[in-house]
Amino acid sequence: MYIIRLDDACEKRDIKKWDRIEKILDKYNVKAIVGIIPNCKDPDMDKYLIDDDFWKLVKKWQDKGWIIALHGYEHVFCTQECGINPVNNYSEFAGVSLEEQKQKISKGVGKLKEHGIEAQIFFAPAHTFDENTVTAVKECSDIRIISDTIAYDKYLGEDGMTYIPQQSGRVRKLLFKTVTFCYHPNLMDEDAFNELENFLEENRSSFSEINLAQSERKLNLLDKLLSAIYFKRRRKK
Repeated sequence: MYIIRLDDACEKRDIKKWDRIEKILDKYNVKAIVGIIPNCKDPDMDKYLIDDDFWKLVKKWQDKGWIIALHGYEHVFCTQECGINPVNNYSEFAGVSLEEQKQKISKGVGKLKEHGIEAQIFFAPAHTFDENTVTAVKECSDIRIISDTIAYDKYLGEDGMTYIPQQSGRVRKLLFKTVTFCYHPNLMDEDAFNELENFLEENRSSFSEINLAQSERKLNLLDKLLSAIYFKRRRKK
């Protein structure tokens, strides 16, 4: 099963690119997981115009079956920690106190609810989070699914959260049971859009409805081996 995940949806974004990727996904009837930054203060986003209709758009995404995810709170990296998913050495969450993380999650969920939006998944900016993040999500929201980590298929963590693994930043054929392709529409170029559309055209049948039920599967030796290989190769780059 293939999943498309879209990061960094907020009021300040490249509207044309987001419109383009939505049209491509609609063409092939693919529902995405879309990560919403509730209160974006990332200076890299200041180059984009503010969309006054952004929250209406998020509501439309939700109504047509896209899965809404809470993508952090401000998208500002305040530590040099990598946490329990060491994809990057910077984070909005990893290394931050539990109390501060709980405030971020509470404010983020509250902002979405103000606009009639219910987040069903969490994923942290830069993919980096720690045990305190998981505790904050569990205590301050109804979210019980995290999109991140490397594994063969979705699984139930020892912390009681279901994890949907995220293994690639572009579409390609991978032999995992569940594969999440993570895209940042703001940063996509012409080649990335064309590659995505060609892959969807050839592999549409592998993109099914995203199952949000809690998993009962636990991590096994294969999962741990895949994760170890992935992060070993990443450290060599």
